[in-house]
Amino acid sequence: MKSIYLIGLLAWLGALPMWGQTFGQRVEWDAQSLFFDGKRVVPVMGEIHYSRLPAEEWRTELQKMKAGGVTLVANYVFWNHVEETEGIFNWSGQRSLRHFLELCKEEGLPVVLRIGPFCHGEVRNGGIPDWVIQKEGIKLRSEDPQFLRYVSQLYRQIFTQAQGLLWKDGGPVLACQFDNEYRGEGSYLMTLKRIAQEIGFDLPFYTRTGWPELKSPVPYGEMIPLYGDYADGFWERSIEETAGSYWKAFNFKAFRSSTAIASEQLKEGNGKITAGDELYPYFTCELGGGMMTSYHRRVYLYPEDAYSLAIVKLGSGSNLLGYYMYHGGTNPEGITYLNETQRTLSTNYNDLPVKTYDFQAPLGEFGQKNSHYYTLRKIHLFLQDYGEVLAPMEAEFPQADQPQAKGVDSYLRWSYRQKDNSAFVFVNNYERLQHLSAKKGVRFEVCGVKFPRKSLTIPAGTACIFPVNIDGIRYATAQLIAKRDGKIYLEQIEGIPTEIAVGDKVLKNVKALGKDTPVYENIYLLSPDEAGRLFLPEETKEEKMQVVSFRKVKEAGSPRTITMGVAGVAEEPVDADFDQAAVYTIDIPQQKGLLHIRYQGDCARLYVDGKLVADNFYNGREFLYGLWRLPEGAQKLELRILPMQEDMPVYFPREADTTPGEKVLSCEVSERW
Repeated sequence: MKSIYLIGLLAWLGALPMWGQTFGQRVEWDAQSLFFDGKRVVPVMGEIHYSRLPAEEWRTELQKMKAGGVTLVANYVFWNHVEETEGIFNWSGQRSLRHFLELCKEEGLPVVLRIGPFCHGEVRNGGIPDWVIQKEGIKLRSEDPQFLRYVSQLYRQIFTQAQGLLWKDGGPVLACQFDNEYRGEGSYLMTLKRIAQEIGFDLPFYTRTGWPELKSPVPYGEMIPLYGDYADGFWERSIEETAGSYWKAFNFKAFRSSTAIASEQLKEGNGKITAGDELYPYFTCELGGGMMTSYHRRVYLYPEDAYSLAIVKLGSGSNLLGYYMYHGGTNPEGITYLNETQRTLSTNYNDLPVKTYDFQAPLGEFGQKNSHYYTLRKIHLFLQDYGEVLAPMEAEFPQADQPQAKGVDSYLRWSYRQKDNSAFVFVNNYERLQHLSAKKGVRFEVCGVKFPRKSLTIPAGTACIFPVNIDGIRYATAQLIAKRDGKIYLEQIEGIPTEIAVGDKVLKNVKALGKDTPVYENIYLLSPDEAGRLFLPEETKEEKMQVVSFRKVKEAGSPRTITMGVAGVAEEPVDADFDQAAVYTIDIPQQKGLLHIRYQGDCARLYVDGKLVADNFYNGREFLYGLWRLPEGAQKLELRILPMQEDMPVYFPREADTTPGEKVLSCEVSERW
């Protein structure tokens, strides 16, 4: 067991339970999980990029994350966001890491800082400034003394922002990650750690991405490797639906790594882990909370994608759910555009939008709560209340010998985790865009318990967790959500009759009565919607929309020639291309809410008084903009759309209208989320 002694505060929101409210906590980890003061915990980590959000929105968005069940914040520090010009560091406004960390402390949210120097994050050059790349003879991401000198200066600057806010000081900075998706010698990562520690980064623990396989390992215990998986990827070179090996993420398996992450640069991720990494606890830092759209691949994510991934990861043995992204954002202003493109000097794999980094995340670019914010929250409540029970349980895979292939539908996918005659059964009858069939005649046998009494049908698209010998419940065909004040809350799974066995008593066809009326003694059964909103204040479900006037003032000119970039995929348009765009003016409404633009075309940009403020690669979803971000005295809102062309070398999802041309269908504004 690896022991780390900490001083710090780790608190939860409102009615949520706490890991500890006193300073001087002892933190340990073993091959299974983290401990806080001797108690096993299963954290939920959510990625949010402070420099991609206005500073005045940070507190509110952190509170939303905490209410959604996030217990750790992960955050990149992008080098070129703070030192775009050599020697000039900008830590002001939305680049103020210190202010962000202070708010995390006030909100009781520990932070894992991902300090680079290479971050990726779909930012220009992976975050490494142009001026570094242009240095003669420099060897990036290596032990080259010239490169390390600049890295040391960066780390020293980051430390000035974090000084006094480290965990040992009672601050929120719990850990940090070195570099990202690095495949070279482990000595480079150890050199980064040595530099950081000499500067003053004395932290409880340190992390690295567990993919790809390192050429040589780092010594055991120096950095915990963290893993990930995604439902689909904008980085795939193919423009076909369900390209790549993402289907593997919907199958329970003991193997931790992914063959799909960053496949454009890692050749299917190579799917190997570094020797010895299996001795660490199984944690994730990049479980797909959504997905960006690149120009050549317009991925459209569904709420079920992220939910199914989370169920599968837990059922495969993971004891930390880390979402990338949990909160979307907007690229800040820079000397040049700060998005990743094929035209940049380094890491030029994909063309990403100039401004938007919405990521279709649980909390979107403008803080909007997407539907999987609520569905994922059910799992997060469960981990808060039952993480100590789940963490030491070993994963078992009854279907280990079954065929593994995209869309395989000949059996029900399930696993279980068990210890001391108690278990959780994890079921996943969902795979993105594969429409798995309902599975009939299902009964489980786990820890000597066979259930339900009569076989049931698992509906298509179902992902859920069933308890066995937990808190007096012998079994239930309902999902365990939470336990508060002696009350046990279960979720009724749609399409599955609820059967609850308590002792020798079996309750059949139990109906959901809500959080105020027990179905048996201290057991409450909730509908899916009630479960996702349990312990949250009442919210208005009916969204009021106000129509906004718009008018077309210019027809589109000649269509641009779509070129193929150095990475072999279609290149996004440049500024000059939008001179030939169709132009619409939009009335600026008095209500500074969320603007919803329903349009059809290739891609669109939104300008305020001639300045680019938002952009969108069309994939069938609305183009959104938070009107509260409009500069004071804004006079003119202009939308420019490049038309859809025939036979574009682009993947469009089935939700997109690929009819040649462009049009605006509607403009509306809703209340701020």
